[in-house]
Amino acid sequence: MKFTITRSQLQRGLARIQSIVEKRNTMPILANVLIEVSGSEDAGQMELSATDLEVGIRSTHPCTTFESGSVTASAKKLYEIVRELADEPIQIQISSNAYLTIRCARAEFTLAGTTADEYPTLPGFTSKKMATVQAAVLAEMIDRTMYAASVDETRYNLNGVFIEQQPDTGKVRMVATDGHRLAYADRALGTDLGDVANGVIIPRKGLAELKRLVDEEDSDEVQLGFRGNSGLARKGDVTLVMRLIEGEFPNYRQVIPNDMVHQLTLPTEPLVHALRRVSLLSAERSRAVKLELNDGHLALSSSNPDLGDAREELDVDYAGEAITIAFNARYLIDALGVASSKEVKLAFRDSLSPAQVQPADDEDSLAVVMPMRV
Repeated sequence: MKFTITRSQLQRGLARIQSIVEKRNTMPILANVLIEVSGSEDAGQMELSATDLEVGIRSTHPCTTFESGSVTASAKKLYEIVRELADEPIQIQISSNAYLTIRCARAEFTLAGTTADEYPTLPGFTSKKMATVQAAVLAEMIDRTMYAASVDETRYNLNGVFIEQQPDTGKVRMVATDGHRLAYADRALGTDLGDVANGVIIPRKGLAELKRLVDEEDSDEVQLGFRGNSGLARKGDVTLVMRLIEGEFPNYRQVIPNDMVHQLTLPTEPLVHALRRVSLLSAERSRAVKLELNDGHLALSSSNPDLGDAREELDVDYAGEAITIAFNARYLIDALGVASSKEVKLAFRDSLSPAQVQPADDEDSLAVVMPMRV
């Protein structure tokens, strides 16, 4: 195998897979990238593939092919080498013992590789129903939900984001919860996503890779589809395959509170900064911050027997009944941080019921935070 490729193409492809390659030693080959070269000098292509058996990515890049072939090599080390090379064409040649000789300008490296036969097959499928989705819309939905997904591996069915089609509006909903908080976002994607009649759960890692894909500079539209226990996203010459979480997502609608008694709208940024300041003296474990709402004022306070107390007041447009309620400050800050609006709506029923956090300019997004006893 022998080919020449521009440094920018090779570096971009290798950078994209760094978060996927397996760092654990259960299967050492999962730390490698699969390189496959085909075509001719005039119309050659190099394909890079990586997988951790749960998430896989494949990208195609133009190159000048002198000799077709395939090999695997350390994804991290190859990326580190390419990143430091001069911005000149890179020539890679594979010897009979699977060693890669990498030449660029006056630099030369020899990197140990392995035969491609040992690399696991990338999970893949071709969905007949691929929806074309605006990348910016998909990125926003991920931002507003993924932070609420559970990181507790014992709650496997909550370790991702649930996607379903809303039968009444036709909009697609993303929802995540870890049992202490919940977030959802509804958006009209305009097309059918495929096999999501009963909803699918995309794991956190798969969703994080999807977010990176839609955040790339040239991402305008992404094709998205689901079939069986797999999800597929395609952008140009890049294909992302995700193994979906097999399990039943809980009936999240039961925890979304209704009949909210206390409601107010206030600027997002001052509230976030006040929460950050007051939480500095909150208990390390609970991060509890108390909110006291009464006529025209919202008081935030925290107390830590070992450190001291903190209190801050905000002027608010509120003239209802007084209420005192406490929350984990981090949960509130996370929900406010992804709201992306100048103003936010807060709604409470009572001091023991979940609270709603909603961007003032977006009725299709909502966060729910469970209160704490202090």
